[in-house]
This record gives sequence, structure tokens and C-alpha cells, in this order.
Amino acid sequence: MKIVADENMPHVRELFGELGEVTLLPGRDMTAAQLAQADVLLVRSVTRVNADLLAQASRLQFVGTATIGTDHVDQPLLAARGIAFASAPGCNRISVGDYVLSALLVLAERHGLTLAGMTLAIVGAGNTGRAVASHASALGMQVRYCDPPRARAEGAASFVSLEEALQADVVSFHVPLTREGSDATWHLLNAARIAALRANQFLINASRGEVWDNQALLERQRGAAPLSLVMDVWEHEPDILTELVPHTEIATPHIAGYSLEGKARGTWMLYEALCARLGRSPRQALAALLPAPDVLALTLGQPPSQALIGRLVHLVYDVRRDDARFRRELGLPGSFDRQRKCYPERRELSSLRLEGTMSLAALHALGFSPASY
Repeated sequence: MKIVADENMPHVRELFGELGEVTLLPGRDMTAAQLAQADVLLVRSVTRVNADLLAQASRLQFVGTATIGTDHVDQPLLAARGIAFASAPGCNRISVGDYVLSALLVLAERHGLTLAGMTLAIVGAGNTGRAVASHASALGMQVRYCDPPRARAEGAASFVSLEEALQADVVSFHVPLTREGSDATWHLLNAARIAALRANQFLINASRGEVWDNQALLERQRGAAPLSLVMDVWEHEPDILTELVPHTEIATPHIAGYSLEGKARGTWMLYEALCARLGRSPRQALAALLPAPDVLALTLGQPPSQALIGRLVHLVYDVRRDDARFRRELGLPGSFDRQRKCYPERRELSSLRLEGTMSLAALHALGFSPASY
């Protein structure tokens, strides 16, 4: 079996090497000729899996994307050709939750905010949205969900409309990118909605860049009543609207889901899916792929205040480091993809065990591991 994979997917050789010959290639630059002999194709969101890419892939049996989103894959084409498909829903939900949590704590410190009691609207109540909501609830924030498809399926009582969501103190977007139908998310935050937002309202996008109209945002930010923006995703990646970056609070190159655990989990989920298709049990364990973290455990001497929570979260992951690197390299040729390819090791909050004589339930609810873990 010949397996072609994005070179930035971790642990591909360790997991898939037992199944066949593994070839690693730059995901954004894959060509049809390189897939001529491939039986398995493993990608990330930077690879457009379409008729052009698969024009010579006559042997292809399985396509997997180590991502939550699937808008980069022509699934009807795969189905028509009898090619099995798998994605990795939820693989980086914890990582995205940690990213938003770190950003919220940075904003709180920067603006003197008490997060407890503030309202947070989650636009898109899937895996990542729910992970963000769990963190926010542990901080005492009031969470509102906006997800029209789920509201129709589950009942509207637990959801708010988009217009209501956009009134929250903080609005965080976690939707897939869709361009058609009544629930299309392309430019969901369009010029009219951007213009109607309150000055200094906090908005976070860790979903897809095209969900926000970046040009309309730039025009709003250049005016007298700018918004407070946290942007991990951008329209037209990697050729983003660089003029918008200085008008953001936090800006990063599409790395919200890039924890070591999240990336490994995405690869492992595809390995598990391919094993199932081949009728065999996985012979590898996800935990065995991960190294020990730099800091294993801490003992706390004080109850967890917002300030202490901030220090603990930023010990594991501080989004300001990614923001500083992004701004420093902004405009350099190839920097957007290079920062993603060479992203430094980042762990999830669960890598740190916390103990103490007082109750640490709130910290464990945020994702830190208890001492007995």
C-alpha cells in the first residue's frame, strides 16, 4: 500500500508505516502526478482535494483529512469514485478551547476585565464551540449558543439567534465554512453586521477565515469605533490582508488547534479509520506517541483567582508568544505557512497536574489534570 501524506502531519510514519510505504509531501503544493500510484491520501486543510488533484489517482482507495473542517475536500467526487473518506471531528477541540481561554485571559488582563458574569456567545455549538463554552463556564461566564441547524433539530429554547448572539460581550465563532443554503457561513459576519456591532466589543474567530468579511472589518477598524479582534484565521490564506493585523488585539497564523495532543489525535483518528476499513485493530496507542511535558505537576498554596488561573494557563500556553511571532514575521515571503510548519511544541492544559489543600474543581473543569491523573 502506498500512502501519501502532508509532511506537517505528525506521527504519520510511526502510525501508518506498518500499513505500507509512506511518502511525505508539502500539503499546499501536492500535484496530480504525485498521487498517480497512491492508495491512501492524508491531508490537512491546506490541500484542495478536487478533480484536478485526483486526475491521475486511479488506485486511490482512501482519503483522510486530519481536521475538523471538510470544505477543502470534494466529498461528492470521492463518493462517485468509490473512495472512502474520513475526517477527524473533535481532534483539536481541546486545543482550540485552550487557545480561546488563553486569549480571554490576555484580554481580561489587558483591559481590566472580570470575566465572571460577562456574556460569551458561541456561534457554532459543535465540538470546538462546546469546548470553548466549557472553559468559559468554568470561569463564571454566561454562555449563549447560536446554531440554527441544531436549534431546529433540538428545539430553539437552548439557543439564541445570530442577532442576539452579536449582542454578547464576547462573540466566538466556531462554524464550518459553507457557501450555499439558508445556513451558509461565508461572510456570516458581513459588512452590515460588522457596522452594527458596539465599539470595543470582543470578537474571536478560530474557525475559517472566510466566515468574516476581512475587508469590511478593516474599514470598521480604521474608523472611530473599532472592535477588539482575536483572529487565528483569515480570508485567502496564506495571502492574507496584512493591513488588518495591526488593528487586532491578538493575531495568529491558523494555529489554534495546533497543540501536540491535537495534531497527534487527528493523525491517530485517521489511522484508526483506515484500520477499520482494512478490517484490523489498531496496533498503536495515542498516548505512547507523546513526550513528557516540561512541567509535570504543581502544588498550589492559594485558592484559584482569575489572576492565578491566568498564570497557570499561560505557563502551559500563552497565545501572546504566537501573536508576537506572527507580527514579527508579517510580510516575509512564505512566513504564514512557515510558522505553521515550524510551530513550536505546545501542550494542552491536561499535561499539567495540579494539587493543593483547597478545592481545585474550577481548575480541573478548565482541563488541568487532578493529582491522581
